[in-house]
Amino acid sequence: MHREETQTVLPAARPRGRALRIGIGGPVGGGKTALVAALCRALSTELSVVVVTNDIYTTEDADFLRRNGVLADERIRAVRTGCCPHTAIRDDITANLDEVEELERLHDPDLVLVESGGDNLTATFSYGLIDRQIFVVDVAGGDKVPRKGGPGVTRSDLLVINKIDLAELVGADLDVMRNDSAAQRGDRPTVLISLRAEHGVAPVLDWVRRSLTAHRA
Repeated sequence: MHREETQTVLPAARPRGRALRIGIGGPVGGGKTALVAALCRALSTELSVVVVTNDIYTTEDADFLRRNGVLADERIRAVRTGCCPHTAIRDDITANLDEVEELERLHDPDLVLVESGGDNLTATFSYGLIDRQIFVVDVAGGDKVPRKGGPGVTRSDLLVINKIDLAELVGADLDVMRNDSAAQRGDRPTVLISLRAEHGVAPVLDWVRRSLTAHRA
């Protein structure tokens, strides 16, 4: 029996002003690109959405999104950082900011998603680039990951623990991960999901909708 998806009602029209920019970071393989794809599929029929992806040497993540047809090709841009991924989202955001502002000029979006290249627990976005940030980890790294802390875990606006369907296979205790996340993050929200499940993206989707409503207000 699956949980019915709940939706926050969005205002009928976006007031003049900049789009909400959400950064999505986390280690390699955690499910960042899959999360971006799921959000685009769910939101593109009701909102104008654009995406900027980051890879060190390739355009793999942008290519994945294009192959899967989650948005029109012209709404997806790729940045090749050529360096440690967090440099391009925190220390020198010029390349990402240029792409974001160009997409905003061309498409007047409601929502901009900026996906970081795969990085470690220290990865955070500059708030000169984004308004809110999501940090994605997965259970395959073990249930110790949240208690290791780091700025990505402790400071992100939403922590996503992905691939909970693998917990039993890798010996990860979801209650431990849930409790350790609460201890590290205080009242900052954490969601445990499996993007492979029907409606698996629903908790993140609801958080994005609430964030957009607050941004518009």
